[in-house]
Amino acid sequence: MNNISMAEAYLRQASERIMHAREALEHGNYPYVIRQCQEAVELLLKASLRLVGVEPPKWHDVGPVLKKEMERFPEWFRKEIPMLSRISRRLRREREPSMYGDEETGTPPDELYDKDDATEALEWASYVLSAVEKLLLEAKK
Repeated sequence: MNNISMAEAYLRQASERIMHAREALEHGNYPYVIRQCQEAVELLLKASLRLVGVEPPKWHDVGPVLKKEMERFPEWFRKEIPMLSRISRRLRREREPSMYGDEETGTPPDELYDKDDATEALEWASYVLSAVEKLLLEAKK
């Protein structure tokens, strides 16, 4: 399987997660929105790395790798990397709490997140999706 095929597969998986995040937002399941958006962003940014021939790392926040490999990307995407990295880092921090809550304080996930948190995460994931879709279209030319 080549890098474009893998990137397309990651994009499909990320799009599915964003779709489920939208549904969860409508139903008020805000922690699930956060978790799905984090997974989507991780997949999308790993797809972007594959598109430029970089094997993605096995960890969740690939922002530092995007920065390190910045020169491999087209100019317009390079300009997006600071924001993409920031989104990746912020959502990575919420990966475990959105699923397990804050185990130190005994706060369940439902009490950690509200509609604004979920809406922001969904906006971030949609932003990353748009950028990576454009990158994929260019790679396929």
